[in-house]
Amino acid sequence: MKASTIFSIMYILIGHTGFSQKLPTVKMETSFGKIVCEIDTVHAPVTAKNFLKHLKNGTFENALFYRVVRQDNQPKSKVKIEVIQGGLYDDKIIDKIKPIAHETTAVTRLKHTDGALSMARNEPGTASTEFFICVGNQPSLDFGGMRNSDGQGFAVFGRVISGMEVVHKIQQLNDTSQYLIEPVKIQKMEIQ
Repeated sequence: MKASTIFSIMYILIGHTGFSQKLPTVKMETSFGKIVCEIDTVHAPVTAKNFLKHLKNGTFENALFYRVVRQDNQPKSKVKIEVIQGGLYDDKIIDKIKPIAHETTAVTRLKHTDGALSMARNEPGTASTEFFICVGNQPSLDFGGMRNSDGQGFAVFGRVISGMEVVHKIQQLNDTSQYLIEPVKIQKMEIQ
């Protein structure tokens, strides 16, 4: 029997699933319902592992969704986006947490599509705990996009696999200059 035939038979018997890795999922419970995200530890290992580490260590114990960006609340932005942002929302705590290296979408090949989970940042390499979920496709947040003048984009590390209706509800809440009048507490955040 030829080697190529043996390989083909082995591939069929083992199946391609033997070569793939199951990605971890995280459930976020809010008063508006549950959001379940798949965390891509394969394509965005630095960012994904940082998020999971903070989750395991209890960093997100008092996390909130506190910022919403819609077409109607960013009048001065030339490049408009739609997201909800969550995390610790307390600079005194955030500033004490070590930031991570910036994994651009050019490196990970993950894009800011509808439901993408990504790290918020100021300059490249300043992300630590703040994250956002895209509402609709947001290519201006990818590497080379025009939302940030540095062109580095933001670091996608996962995606919503259920609960986008909850994301939409949160995004429509009342805000003042993009910050929710009543932030939405993430009551429970856990790895499933």
